[in-house]
Amino acid sequence: MAAPVVHAQTKDVADKGGDDPSFLAFSAGYYDINDNHDAFEGRIEYRHGEKFWIFKPVVGVLATHDEAVMGYAGVLVDIYFGRRWVLTPAFTPGLYRKGDGKNLGGTIEFKSQIELSYRFDNRSRLGLGVSHISNASIYDSNPGTETVFLTYALPLGGPR
Repeated sequence: MAAPVVHAQTKDVADKGGDDPSFLAFSAGYYDINDNHDAFEGRIEYRHGEKFWIFKPVVGVLATHDEAVMGYAGVLVDIYFGRRWVLTPAFTPGLYRKGDGKNLGGTIEFKSQIELSYRFDNRSRLGLGVSHISNASIYDSNPGTETVFLTYALPLGGPR
């Protein structure tokens, strides 16, 4: 049932001016909100505009002020609510290095997130999101972490 709703919402936006282009997204947030390793987190992502069924590729890197770093690649889905609001869940496996930050149990980690954005006339977006990173218990320790973040997504090129 979700696929027809996503398709209908995507078609609705396409009927009102075309699909969105690729984006360069910049995020800043509060890392490890539910534990004692809190830090500032910054991210940069490339969000591809081309869809493969309902999925769009995404690749990015995040870093905290205590030198934790994660490079990741995965998929996202844009779910449109009218012309202005976009809900974007994403799933991105990646490689994590803790630096002086939180030990997440191992190098291979999985980031899931959800973001709600306002879409401006020039198709740029400003959004608020929450993400979770964990290793899905593939290691003995799986403490996980959550981040609350603000994102500005800059459209690249013209509308698709």
